[in-house]
Amino acid sequence: MAAPLGGTVFLALWIVAEAGRSDLGPTVAMVALLAIAIGLAAWMPLTALGLVVVVPALQCLGFVEPPASTTWPTYLAIAIVAGVVGAHGRALPRYLALPVIGVASALAAFAMTVPTLRRPDVWGSWTGSGQSPRQDLVVIALALIGVGGIAWAIGVGIGSAWRVSAARTGLAHAEQQLEETSFELRVAEDRARIARDVHDSLAHSLAIVVSQAQGASAVAVTDPTAQQALDDIAEVGRDALGDVRRLVERIREDDVTTPRATLADLPALVVQMREVGMDATLVELGDPEDLAPSQELAVFRIVQESLTNALKHGGRTSTVRVVLEWRGPGLALFVTSTGSTPLVPGAAAGVGIRGMEERARLAGGWVRAAAGEPESTASGREERIPFVVTAWVPGHAASESGAPRPSELRPSELHPRGVTAVSAGAGVDPVGAAGVDA
Repeated sequence: MAAPLGGTVFLALWIVAEAGRSDLGPTVAMVALLAIAIGLAAWMPLTALGLVVVVPALQCLGFVEPPASTTWPTYLAIAIVAGVVGAHGRALPRYLALPVIGVASALAAFAMTVPTLRRPDVWGSWTGSGQSPRQDLVVIALALIGVGGIAWAIGVGIGSAWRVSAARTGLAHAEQQLEETSFELRVAEDRARIARDVHDSLAHSLAIVVSQAQGASAVAVTDPTAQQALDDIAEVGRDALGDVRRLVERIREDDVTTPRATLADLPALVVQMREVGMDATLVELGDPEDLAPSQELAVFRIVQESLTNALKHGGRTSTVRVVLEWRGPGLALFVTSTGSTPLVPGAAAGVGIRGMEERARLAGGWVRAAAGEPESTASGREERIPFVVTAWVPGHAASESGAPRPSELRPSELHPRGVTAVSAGAGVDPVGAAGVDA
């Protein structure tokens, strides 16, 4: 705002100074052009530099009111524009201002010192210097160049100081953000360490207690009271083990108040992957059971990571089938993907699978990821090797001894008890048990 305000003040002062003179219009027009150049110097430096050259050039040609004995100081606008451009302009206009100062000063000196038929009164007659117009031209041109150069140097110095100050402020802000980020990382590392220690010690001990109680209960068949007590111990131990796992998951989260993803968010995730071109399908089999929020989040993250890996290693044209099967006391998950145009050719395995395994472990289950059996294409001429992610997460009523092994899990899509499907080109269409064979 300083440059437009300066241009306005420049124009107002000259209007006030020339207010008592006759034929004020041409003078105001000439001053207005120079005021516009000052006002545009910060925002449009090239235009402003052009105006301070064009105005004295037009004065020399007689198209604009020439300078008079009272208006020649208006050429100070050349120095003002040079200073503003030096302070605010980019590198190109900033250094272009130097030759502009020379050209504008020479034209202004010519208009002030060389008489013509239309303007016989020039610098020599105003001041009575007695020098030739050529001498006056050289002296005034050098004076204007000197004033303009000093103004430009001052502007460049001020601009450099501003930029250095801004850089220091930005650096201080970046250092503050870096310090905050470093603190957050340390907190996250502490969270992870606490979660790992709690899980590895307390969860392991509880699992042993549950296992021993179940074994003792099976042996103590002759004493119903002892058997019932051991069953109660096993049940309390299982509940405590689930609480520990959920507590560990909450410790690992950065913000426990943030809404977590659930199984209800999986259809939207699949639709999002289809929007990038993947042939993604979600199928849910069986009667859903209740899972802990941390377990639903673990399943969501496992599916999300599997879809991301399919996109990275199989490309946008890959085919992915996600199957959620409520089998026994838990949820079985199958993600099968095939593709031949990876987004990242030669990408090596990252930490995604290890992250899935960690999430499944904290949820009480497991994850396996490996190449599946070869599949024939529609033409039958070649075979595709799918990549299969298999996972299992226990429900509330599940015991660790009842968890199926990876080799025991196969998707039983031929005889589902209930299906919810999300397929290409469709929304979320529930199909009840009446629509399939039990």
